[in-house]
Amino acid sequence: MSDLGRRVAARREQLGLSWEELAERAGSTPSYIAYVEQQLPTPGIEVLVRLASALDTTVQDLAGYTAELPAGAARAARGARMEELDEAECWALLGGHGVGRVAFDRPDGPVVFPVNYQVVEGKLTFLTAAGSLLSNASATGTEVAFEQDRLDEAFSQGWSVLVVGPTRTIEEDAAAARLRAAVHSPPWTGDRQGAVVTLLPRRVTGRRILAPGAPGTPPEGDAA
Repeated sequence: MSDLGRRVAARREQLGLSWEELAERAGSTPSYIAYVEQQLPTPGIEVLVRLASALDTTVQDLAGYTAELPAGAARAARGARMEELDEAECWALLGGHGVGRVAFDRPDGPVVFPVNYQVVEGKLTFLTAAGSLLSNASATGTEVAFEQDRLDEAFSQGWSVLVVGPTRTIEEDAAAARLRAAVHSPPWTGDRQGAVVTLLPRRVTGRRILAPGAPGTPPEGDAA
């Protein structure tokens, strides 16, 4: 599998799409999507553009050009506007699982760090090392802010979702085992047997930046 194939497969799985569903979005066939993911190292630019659009990402991201670059370096689009997202849209964008950021206060100041997350039974679930900052904080019910976002650098548009609520460390063995089994991906550090932490959402909000002329952006004033 090529690097591009891995990125296509990872983004497809993040969106919860099958080969058939991605093929329909991209105007292709399931067998060709499988070929791109598993064997084809360098598809043509037309295929890349269609795949990026179908996967709600960019050609640069799929090709790996932005892997080591900080997000948000592109210029703001002329005439861009902001819209608030309702709670249902926020959960849809979170997509069930992925990597986001958790922030909370400590005696020596606020901290922010990335976490793998999974949405289970209306809560955000994290697997973290026993004794980590997050597991220690959640043992006392600390309220945290969780943030996830996505930027389309090519069109200077994107979205962000913020979930705020108290955390809890799951101590019961049966409940912890059930949540571990439900998690799609363990932490990238590989510690799947650490603490299980849940965040009970108290507030879920989101915003989207819309850029005129960008894919998926209706003209201003359109009743979409």
